[in-house]
Parts: sequence; C-alpha cells; structure tokens
Amino acid sequence: MRTELVSEPGDPNRPNEDFASVGLPASGQGGSLIVLDGVTPPRGETGCLHSVPWYTARLGGALTELTVSYRDLTLAEILSRAILRTAEAHATTCDLSHPRTPQATVVLARWSPQEVEYLVLSDSALLVESPAGEVTVVLDDRLSRLPRSALATDAMIDTTLRNKEGGFFTAAADPSVAARAVTGSLPRNDTRTLTALTDGATRWVDKFGQGDWADCFALVRKDGAAELVARVRELERADEETRTYLRRSKTHDDATVVYVEL
Repeated sequence: MRTELVSEPGDPNRPNEDFASVGLPASGQGGSLIVLDGVTPPRGETGCLHSVPWYTARLGGALTELTVSYRDLTLAEILSRAILRTAEAHATTCDLSHPRTPQATVVLARWSPQEVEYLVLSDSALLVESPAGEVTVVLDDRLSRLPRSALATDAMIDTTLRNKEGGFFTAAADPSVAARAVTGSLPRNDTRTLTALTDGATRWVDKFGQGDWADCFALVRKDGAAELVARVRELERADEETRTYLRRSKTHDDATVVYVEL
C-alpha cells in the first residue's frame, strides 16, 4: 500500500484549517482516510470561543478513531457520532446554534478486504480509480448548483443557505447533518486508488480549468500531491491582480491532498 498526504496553508502566517489523516488498524485489515476543510468564517461574531483549527482537529481526531474502531457503524453514523462528540466538548461555553459556529466539509473513505465505503459532505472531492484506470469523482455539488445571486452576501448565505433545506450542508454542531452526505460503497476488487482533495486543491480543475478529474488524478499519481498544490499556487499568483478565475474567492486557500493506493 502506498499513501501520500500533503496539506499546505493558504497563508503561512495563518493556521491551516484543513485536517487529514490515514488510519491503518493494527490488524492490517483495511483502513480509512479522513479529509476536512474548515470553513473560514467572515469577520465578526461566531458564537464560539474556539478556532476553526480547534474544531477540525477535534472532529478529525474523533473520525479517525471511530472509522478504525467501529467497523459495524456506517460512515454516516460515524460522522454523526463525531459531530456530537465535538459539540459536547464546547456546548457549555459556546453558542452552537450560531450559523458561523466552527464547521467543515468532510471526505471519508474506509476499506476492508471486501468493500470500499465513502462519504462526501460539501465541496471537497473524492476521486476513485478502478483497476482498469477509469477515474470517477464523488461530489456533493449542492453548493455549486446554487445561483451566484444567492451567494452575493455572507449574511444571505448564513440566514438562508448554510445548513438549510434548499441550500448546502457542512459538519457543524448538528449530528443529523450526516444524513445529508453523499454516501455509497464499491467492491474492493473494483477500486485501486483513492484520492481526497479539499477545494483549495480542486481549484486546478474547477476554478482554473487545467484539466478534468482524470487529468488531476494522473498528475497526482505521476508527480505527487505536492506538485498539484504547487501548480495551484502558481495559478493563484498569476490570477491575483486580474481575478479572472477566482473573482470573490480568496487568492490562496488551504490545500490538502490524500492519495492511497489500495
């Protein structure tokens, strides 16, 4: 088995809000990967004493433990338990009902000798390669399907779209959101490689249009995850003044790639 994990902050002077891990149980039977992209809140009140990195570390740690230790639970059940555990860690000090309470996008995958399970919530991505070399992308595309006018202001997103029916969902403090995730499973024999990416890394495809998902996977496989992030950074710097591609988006975003050959 080959694994590779790269996570780079968008700004070296700010903490990386992403989280990534690969869990390999001592039994040697299967494993898991977790990728979280912390949602940077707009400036202003969040109702919470804690930072986004605190939240993603807590949630990611819980997910890493649960995916490896509780093979009888589905990934949606595991995400629900991890959200609840994290919420309980700061419920007495923070207003968890605030729409800007710390939250994250989620990619989970877990494999056994028989199958590969996956879960995607919000705008991170999971690439799955078959033994024949075919690459399939698993996306939760609810955010990308919203009209641009609906995303005009942060206040509008908070009040009408974030974790609301007809909008999009992230892992925040409500365990029931796990039921909104895109989930599925594949036979282990039909899966050769998994690649999880936060949207800071998927920019190579969905913002800058440098290739399709199969091209992105081929780049990571041949040149490595760090090379994909480096190319994204070059494209971001070139677009910094014209804002041709990023428009309202921040110039640099935290970028995380986890690559696992089964």
